[in-house]
Amino acid sequence: MEASNASTLWRLRKKAAVLARACSSVGGPQVRHVGTLVGNVVNAMPAADGAVALFALDAELEVTDRAGRQWRPIGELYAGVGRCTVDPAAQMITGIRFRPLPAGSGWAYWRLAQRRALILPMLNVAIVVQTQAGRFQDARIAVGPVAPMPFRARAAEEALKGAPAGEEAIAEAAQKAQEAANPRDSAVRGSGEYRKAMVAVLVRRGLREAVEKARTGRPEDQETGGPF
Repeated sequence: MEASNASTLWRLRKKAAVLARACSSVGGPQVRHVGTLVGNVVNAMPAADGAVALFALDAELEVTDRAGRQWRPIGELYAGVGRCTVDPAAQMITGIRFRPLPAGSGWAYWRLAQRRALILPMLNVAIVVQTQAGRFQDARIAVGPVAPMPFRARAAEEALKGAPAGEEAIAEAAQKAQEAANPRDSAVRGSGEYRKAMVAVLVRRGLREAVEKARTGRPEDQETGGPF
């Protein structure tokens, strides 16, 4: 079992390192040893670290009930803050799948919090990009908690596709992500105005890091980015 777990972790760090980094930010060691990634999703909180990374990976989850099994996009499992569409009395999630990051990919995970562990994030951002010949081919930007569920910054993603992988496109995407975000005021996380401004900061830093990883061909997890 230990060898199998080590092999799975190695594959995640090589092919889906954004998820490995996000999961390492959940709670503390005790929480991570007893919690599950599926639990992080069905809890349906918009800032759940593992779930935000799964949104950036365009993940699907297998929902099983008496009628059979069905793969559903992760976004379909959310009905609002803390509300999951999976019926706990009749259904169970039995699998998670996503495509491994191909060659020319980069990623980043940034987490803004008052301290590194054992606290809810004020903001978290998961980014996956694919570049070719110095241009963005694809980009996925997930942000939480700025909406009732983990939020995909679709306008920012579309602005990047085909654009040169440089500061101008990154700045435009960061601005579009900020404009689309709608965080509320929170006694725990800070004002909505502050967190909205920080969306642009984290997206910009994350895109720079992801582009650098894509450029160097070293997308594995090396503890180079947030949290901070």
